[in-house]
Amino acid sequence: MTTTAPPAPAAPAVRRAHIRHRRPSRTRSRPRRSTPLTIAMLAALAYFLLPLFWLLIASTKSAQDLFDSFGLWFSHSPRLLTNIEDTFTQSDGVFVRWLVNTVVYAGVSAIGAAFLAAAGGYGFAKFRFRGDRFAFNLVLGAVMVPTTALAIPTYLLFAEAGLVNTPWAVILPSLVNPFGLYLMRVYAADAVPDSLLEAARIDGAGEARIFFRIVLRLLAPGLVTVLLFTLVATWNNYFLPLIMLNDPDLYPITVGLSSWAEQAQNGGGGVSSDMIALVVTGSLVSIVPLVVAFLLLQRYWQSGLATGSVKQ
Repeated sequence: MTTTAPPAPAAPAVRRAHIRHRRPSRTRSRPRRSTPLTIAMLAALAYFLLPLFWLLIASTKSAQDLFDSFGLWFSHSPRLLTNIEDTFTQSDGVFVRWLVNTVVYAGVSAIGAAFLAAAGGYGFAKFRFRGDRFAFNLVLGAVMVPTTALAIPTYLLFAEAGLVNTPWAVILPSLVNPFGLYLMRVYAADAVPDSLLEAARIDGAGEARIFFRIVLRLLAPGLVTVLLFTLVATWNNYFLPLIMLNDPDLYPITVGLSSWAEQAQNGGGGVSSDMIALVVTGSLVSIVPLVVAFLLLQRYWQSGLATGSVKQ
C-alpha cells in the first residue's frame, strides 16, 4: 500500500508575500514650500542683483540719458561699447594703469595673506607653546577691530619707514588677516590628521618639508577661501590707498574712480560732462574680475567653508 505524502507548504513564498503585504509603500513626499521663506529669498535676491542690473543699464547711457531716462531700462541709443572705449582712453589710458595696479595689489596681498594665514593657523592648531592661547585670543580680538581705525596709525608707521606713496603701503597692511588666520586654525585642526604628521616625522621629514609638501595640500580649500576673501577686501579697499597714495599713477580703481567722480561733480578744469558716464562704466568693468574669480574658485570656496566645520 502506497501512501502519498502531503505537499510541503510553500512557507518561503507565503512569508515573502506576507512581507510584501506588510511592507509600507515608500512614496516620496514632496518638499513643503514656505511662502514667507520664498518671499524673503526673492527679496534678498533682488537686493543683491538690482544694483548690478542698474549698473549694467547705466553703463549703456550717456551722461544726459542717466538723468533723463528711466533708471532701470535702456535708452533709445545704447552706447556701451563707446563708453568702454572712452573709459579706457580717458587721460591717456590712466584707467588701464589703475586696473593693473588693483590686480597687483589684490593679487599679491591675497596670495601672501593666504600663505601667512595657513602657516599661522597650522601652528596654532598643531603646536603647543607657552602663551599660545593668549596669542590666539589676541588674534580673535584683532578680528573685532575695524580696519579704518588702524588706517591712521598705519600711515604714521609707514611714514616713519619711508614707505608712503609706494605700492608696499597698500600691500603690506593687507597681508595681515586676523579672520583668515582664525579660519585656517579651525580648518587645520580637523583637516590635518596628527597621525599623518607623526608618520612624516618618523620617516625623517623636517617641519618645513611637512608643511610645504603635505600640509599645504591638505589646506588647499581653506587657502582658496582666505585668498578669495582677501582678494575681495583688497580689491574694494578705498580708505587705505586714499591716505597712503598721492601719485595718481599708483591709484587703484576705487580711488581713481572716486577722483573722476569728484571731477565730474566740480565740472571744472575742462572736464567733459560725460565724465559721470565714464565713472559708471568703469565701475562695471571693475567688478568683472571679481565675478570671474568667484566663478572659478566657487567650488573650492564652498568646500573650504564646509570642511572642518564638523568634527569627524
